[in-house]
Amino acid sequence: MSWSASAGTPGGERPVVTFGEPEGYDERGRGLSLAGRVAPRTATAAACIVLGLGLIGGAVTGGWIVDDGGDASAATSFSSASGLWHNVPVDELFPRTVQGTGAGPGGADRTWTRIAVAPAGGCSGAFDPLLRKALAPVGCQRLIRATYTDATQSYVTTVGLLFTKADSAGMTALAKRFASEHLDRRTDLLPLPYAAKDTAAERFGPHQRASWTISVLTDAPVVAYAVSGWADGRTVDTPQPAADAEASGATTAAAQAGLGNEAEGLADRIERRLRRNIVGTATEKPS
Repeated sequence: MSWSASAGTPGGERPVVTFGEPEGYDERGRGLSLAGRVAPRTATAAACIVLGLGLIGGAVTGGWIVDDGGDASAATSFSSASGLWHNVPVDELFPRTVQGTGAGPGGADRTWTRIAVAPAGGCSGAFDPLLRKALAPVGCQRLIRATYTDATQSYVTTVGLLFTKADSAGMTALAKRFASEHLDRRTDLLPLPYAAKDTAAERFGPHQRASWTISVLTDAPVVAYAVSGWADGRTVDTPQPAADAEASGATTAAAQAGLGNEAEGLADRIERRLRRNIVGTATEKPS
């Protein structure tokens, strides 16, 4: 309230009292529409809600776009990989010389020289029967192999790339089975060597296999492997998985000779080259 009377003597004029405008009424006593007062705040709140929903929607849409792009890129890479066996020259997948810096026992360097390349073909005669059965669910589109020897020609190693007929889900299922059942460590599921005549690997047969490794890829329809042995044709009674032969304290003949390192080191570098070619092929633009 507003008081506007001055102080006076007793019995004088009564003070005049005036009232401010009531909240919500105009000068004639009529109710004012609250919409006029509320509308700006309501509009502001509504704008914030719309803006917030827009940002959320944009973020979600952006997420969809990124995810779709990633899935499309992965699908393209996977699809491109299936044709590498005939789209990429042999020297790109299996180079004449492979450098294995730090790949030997104790971090020693290795150098492998290619001495034979098997003709691209099917999987018949390339795997032990049980391994062939384990790989059957993904099919065999094409198998390519090459055999290498070390700088001293004391050891020989066959490395192979099995291009399957499976999709991404099929390769993932096979990889999970190999991991859960330890199929890559069973001595009755081994790849066979490629023993080319008139080379250091001529006597590299089934009984000369000393160590091996198998890798089921999930980003490409490929199973990569390598199997190693001595070049002098000595028989091995019990092959040892490369992971075990490389372990500290391993005392088997294969471990002491570094044959686990031969198989693992060469397989790793061939797999790296495969992946580089997959990326290169998937990113090529049509002319």
